[in-house]
Amino acid sequence: MHDYQREFVALALESGALKFGDFTLKSGRQSPYFFNAGQLSSGRAAAALGRFYANVIHGHYSDYDVIFGPAYKGIPLAALSAAALSDQHGVDVAYAFNRKEAKTHGEGGNVVGAALKGNVIIVDDVITAGTAIRESVQMIRAAGANVAGIVISLDRQEKGQGALSAVQEVEQATGVKVSAIATLQDLVTVLGQERALAAHLGDVQAYQARYSISGS
Repeated sequence: MHDYQREFVALALESGALKFGDFTLKSGRQSPYFFNAGQLSSGRAAAALGRFYANVIHGHYSDYDVIFGPAYKGIPLAALSAAALSDQHGVDVAYAFNRKEAKTHGEGGNVVGAALKGNVIIVDDVITAGTAIRESVQMIRAAGANVAGIVISLDRQEKGQGALSAVQEVEQATGVKVSAIATLQDLVTVLGQERALAAHLGDVQAYQARYSISGS
């Protein structure tokens, strides 16, 4: 694991974005853990999150022109990622996001910020059904740009609608590789190494064994 992945898990725990217990997911599954990126809502957490996304983007991609964030949760992620890429890696990249409803006055349109052109990286929090990601890919391609990659915060690595994980389903549908700051396997690794968190390891591993898809 990279240091920033451990830091991400630690920050998620500290902020309450990552919790352990008994949670009912949208899929109806009972999960021993729950992740909500919306809880990373302080200035310090936001700055760190931007650095984590920037580390993934800088480490996995070399040719990109725009960072795009789907409304609503992707909006701050796009801005934070672009700022961190400039501050931490010396890369000055444009960013943009969409409106839920197209603006009918002024300049109009449904994209705010930079024009969608060249190679675009999509940033979002997690992929569940992948609807927002698929819509973003269509929007970017319709503008004549190329989707160079998709970056999320946590890959739960669990089954989607069929034999593939939700992330793998998006990759198959769009032809675009998805990268994550951390995965369920990274979380399991941390739980196995931190004595204070060891009590949660068995439940998470049992859930992983039942629902996980390796390699997503």
